[in-house]
Amino acid sequence: LALKNQGKLDSAIAAYKKSISLNPNYAEAYNNIGNALKEQGNIEEAIEAYKRCISLKPDYAVAYSNMGNALKADGNIEAAIHAYKKSISLKPDYAFAYSNMGNSLKDQGKLDEAIKAYNHAVSLKPDYVEAYSNLGVVLTEQGKLDEAIKAHIKSLSLKPDNADAYNNIGNTLNDQGKFNDAMKAFNKALSLKPNLAEAYSNMGNALKDQGKFNDAIKAFNKALSLKPDYAEAYNNLGALITKQGKIDDAIEAYKKSISLKPDYAKAHQNLSYAL
Repeated sequence: LALKNQGKLDSAIAAYKKSISLNPNYAEAYNNIGNALKEQGNIEEAIEAYKRCISLKPDYAVAYSNMGNALKADGNIEAAIHAYKKSISLKPDYAFAYSNMGNSLKDQGKLDEAIKAYNHAVSLKPDYVEAYSNLGVVLTEQGKLDEAIKAHIKSLSLKPDNADAYNNIGNTLNDQGKFNDAMKAFNKALSLKPNLAEAYSNMGNALKDQGKFNDAIKAFNKALSLKPDYAEAYNNLGALITKQGKIDDAIEAYKKSISLKPDYAKAHQNLSYAL
């Protein structure tokens, strides 16, 4: 674990494999290999490691939840939810599994169910920063902006230097039309985490809503320089340059977005409008 925490993933995997060679039934080592492989982006191998772990230790709730995360990263949301539910059945007070399941339910558009999962997570773990922040995101999507702000504020009260929470509250404030406050939140996020591409993209949306198109384009391009595979930023950029009448450039942006995220319905819709 020390090697993994230092970011030395290849060395960590080698150490876990050595442990397994000495004790082939060491389930926890397979779980740890899965975590390291997932962090490397080797998702299919990670899933196989978790499966091997579970075959050795069928009641290992943590491994089911970790496998759910890998399945979600692989785009298999339904299987991920099944894994989270299995984890919870084995460990009913496992807050992390509830929060992770909430993330997958959100991806499916099942927002009410996601909210229930996040609320269950924070009832089990009242200091669960990420669950409060994710709850705020879903409430924002539902248009429950005042409730969303409360969730974000709770998240920030628990972790005042949480850049992601400032980014999320910026989105909610922007939806409320509080553009200046939203910009302050995005800038705060970037002061804490200067390479947070999502904050630049969301700032671009806020600038676009204020009619500051040139500044918005700069923000989207900054987001893409930090995260070249950021499908949402390409879509946002396309929507903006469509407003400027640059249809051919917008079409290219939408196509790039779709190439990065083929199931991105919003980009497909925007592309159909532009063609």
